[in-house]
Amino acid sequence: MCRWLGYIGPPTTPNRYLYEDRFSLIEQSHTARKSKSVVNGDGFGLGWYAAEQAEPGLFRDILPAWSDENLKSLATHIKSGLFFAHVRAATSTSTNRTNCHPFRHDNSLFVHNGQIGGYQTVRRKVEALIHDDLYTERLGTTDSEALFLGLKSLMKGSQPFCESTQELIDLVVNMMRSHNITEPFRYTSAYSEGEKIYAVRYSSDKLSPSLFYSKIEGGWLLVSEPLDNQLNHWQLVPANHTIELCRHSAEPVIKAL
Repeated sequence: MCRWLGYIGPPTTPNRYLYEDRFSLIEQSHTARKSKSVVNGDGFGLGWYAAEQAEPGLFRDILPAWSDENLKSLATHIKSGLFFAHVRAATSTSTNRTNCHPFRHDNSLFVHNGQIGGYQTVRRKVEALIHDDLYTERLGTTDSEALFLGLKSLMKGSQPFCESTQELIDLVVNMMRSHNITEPFRYTSAYSEGEKIYAVRYSSDKLSPSLFYSKIEGGWLLVSEPLDNQLNHWQLVPANHTIELCRHSAEPVIKAL
C-alpha cells in the first residue's frame, strides 16, 4: 500500500509536509505506521498547480523518495496553493516512472492507495472503461492509472465526482464478481482540477485504507496517515465516503457512497 498527501490552502512550499513534520511523507516512505507495507520505496511523485499555468507541474522518479536530492530541492523552491505528493509500494506492476503517482491529464491530478483484487483477470475490462480519446494517455500498466482514466471518462459528460466515483466502483465490483474474484477492491484516492480536492475512501471488504483530514489556516491537509502525534486535529474520513475540500470552507463536504 502507498502513502500520499494533498494540500490546499495559501501558497506554500511542500517541504514541511514532505520532510519536516514528525511523521512527514518521507518518514512514512520508510516507516509507515498505518499501512500493510511499512516501506514505500518503489518510486515517488510530486504534482502541483502554479499560477498562470493551465497544466499542473509533475515530477516523478523510481528512486526511493528519501534518497532523491532533486525532490528535496524542488520541495524547498516550489510554492503552490494545491499539491499532491505520493510514495509508492508496488503491488503487481513494475517499478518505472510511468507507474509512479500522481497521474496527470490536462488540468487534473490523481493519486491512489489500494488495488483491484485479481486485477490481471479483469484488466482488459477495466481498461475498456477508458474512452478512446483518453486511452492514448494510458502510459503505464497500473490499475491506479486505469481507474484515473476511467473516472475521467465517466466525468466527461459533466457528471459530478461523487456520482462518477460511485459508478466507477459499481462497475469494477461487478466485473470482479463476474469472475468470482474474492480479493478486495480497495480504493482510497484523491483528484483535483486545481480549485478543490475530491477524495474517496472505499473498500469492498470493510478494510478501507486509512485517510485523514485536518483544518489548517486558510485550507486543509488530506493524508494517508497523520503527520504528527496531535491526534485531536486529525479526523478520519468515514469508510465508503467521499470528501470535498475547498480553501476557505469552514467544513468539508462528506457524502456516503
